Amino acid sequence: LHLASIRALRDDVPVTIKMFVEGEEEIGSLHLEGFLNEYTELLSSDAIIIGDAGNWRIGEPTLTTSLRGLVDCTVTVRTLKYAVHSGSFGGLYPDANMVLARVITSLHHADGSVAVEGIHETESDPLDLTVEEIDSQTLPVEGLHLLGHGTLTARTWTQPSISVLAIDSVPIPEAINQIVPEASAKISMRVPPGQDSDEAFALLVAHLENAVPWGAEITVTPGANGSAINLETTGAMYTAYRTGMEIGYGRPPIEAGMGGSIPFVDAFSNIYPDAAVLLVGVGDPTSRIHGPNESVELADVSKAAVAQAIALRALVE
Repeated sequence: LHLASIRALRDDVPVTIKMFVEGEEEIGSLHLEGFLNEYTELLSSDAIIIGDAGNWRIGEPTLTTSLRGLVDCTVTVRTLKYAVHSGSFGGLYPDANMVLARVITSLHHADGSVAVEGIHETESDPLDLTVEEIDSQTLPVEGLHLLGHGTLTARTWTQPSISVLAIDSVPIPEAINQIVPEASAKISMRVPPGQDSDEAFALLVAHLENAVPWGAEITVTPGANGSAINLETTGAMYTAYRTGMEIGYGRPPIEAGMGGSIPFVDAFSNIYPDAAVLLVGVGDPTSRIHGPNESVELADVSKAAVAQAIALRALVE
């Protein structure tokens, strides 16, 4: 996107551009903040355009206004020091899988909304999103119900969500008649904008520890931690970008939140508080992000590049 927009300007680039490529976003950008602190002056800019977001729909240019944060952890529960015969001791001692199942179930209310006390949730502007449209993008099994309450956009932009990413226990082919002594799960929580991610993680840990039944042991090992963010969408750069998007796409942009998390956006915002931070991109709801068949709409790549080139020129006119 960025290179294409520069090429579109040919030799008439109207502003100074600093290109920064970051390759650790998917593992939490562990070294980015230190790098920015070391080279603060070198990378200083009036505007920071991050191309890691996407459009509301194919062909509909979008300025992202908010991101959810992300915290995750590995939860390990133990009931015995080693496995014992399920016939001799079953009915006396719980197996770790039973305990882990109870802990996981406690994370949600009956309607599927997050049950961790103290986690914020707010409504959002209800854009024209329907259950039918979401279903066409994700292909759920027939009869599957959606989780939670409130508008569909609120459930993905401004409310928390918790997912169980993995479970580690005895593999089914290796299972025998023993009480399983230990089981683990990786738990991921999306943190709504306006809530501190450290606070949210502490609330999650407290909930997990309080949810353990029958006196079993639990260990919570922290993982990723990325802040939620609300972006200020006013100023000269945003005005120029709206102009560019309207010309490049042939329609004015919309403003929309995003349910995903991009931890380094907060790092740039904190280190360069006076810079306009724009979050754009060429993905869309059908891109199947993180999947083996991830894709983008090629026409939108061209439109986005033209839009950004026009925006850079409009900024100085």
